Amino acid sequence: MTLSTNSPAGVVLPENPAALLPSEARELFRAGVVSPTSGWSGGYAQANLIIVPKAQAFDVLLFAQRNPKPCPILGVLDAGETSGPLLFGGDVRTDVARYVVYEDGVKVDEPTDILAHWRDDLVTFIVGCSFTFEAALQENGIRVAHIDQGVNVPMYRTSVRCEPAGAMAGPLVVSMRPVPASQVSDAVRITSRYPAVHGAPVHVGNPAELGIADLARPDFGDAVEIPANHVPVFWACGVTPQAAVMESRPALAIGHAPGHMLITDARDSSYLVP
Repeated sequence: MTLSTNSPAGVVLPENPAALLPSEARELFRAGVVSPTSGWSGGYAQANLIIVPKAQAFDVLLFAQRNPKPCPILGVLDAGETSGPLLFGGDVRTDVARYVVYEDGVKVDEPTDILAHWRDDLVTFIVGCSFTFEAALQENGIRVAHIDQGVNVPMYRTSVRCEPAGAMAGPLVVSMRPVPASQVSDAVRITSRYPAVHGAPVHVGNPAELGIADLARPDFGDAVEIPANHVPVFWACGVTPQAAVMESRPALAIGHAPGHMLITDARDSSYLVP
């Protein structure tokens, strides 16, 4: 797999990112490495971030509770906290490859750390990510196109509206993976066993039914080639809270750059249900 990875001076990039422990991956990102994280730290769960001032935290929590498919919360850090059980010894301000900072719903920065933006009233929500079940798909013979093609996963705003909560409102965002038609039922079965990281797909087939006009033009991430006899399969995506931030326009919000996830110390298997 070829990754579009940037290396700061003096930092040696791993030949096999899948073999890295989460702490090793976070150390690289802390040093300035920028890369989509699909395929990194095999066996460990990855997560989305949405960070807001305490005054907006209840609205985010209620939005997640009302929209559990795109916003499954794995953990919450109290106001001002920068680490917790999901990233032992880590720091949410530095240990993601790239962040996005929004002011009044407008993207104003895409830094590799958020130290300059940090405030003691910020609350961090750690939200499940579908990268977590990709290894299970691969182990069952279902190839993952964006990993094979060395690009970021394609993500799309849809015409489906999330249930609003307080000041938070916005569209459902989905990620897409093309799956051979003969293996779609397997993909549904496998991913349904990971409800804490989006679970089963929300849609299979015609993207127009989600209001997606062109799969070659994702709203986030990169387009992928769709091989013959493959069907586009769509999963709820943890970028959904950021889409709500863009629409609802809070004074400040911070997220991960789409596809550049927090790699946690939790094992994928800890989110697998019988």
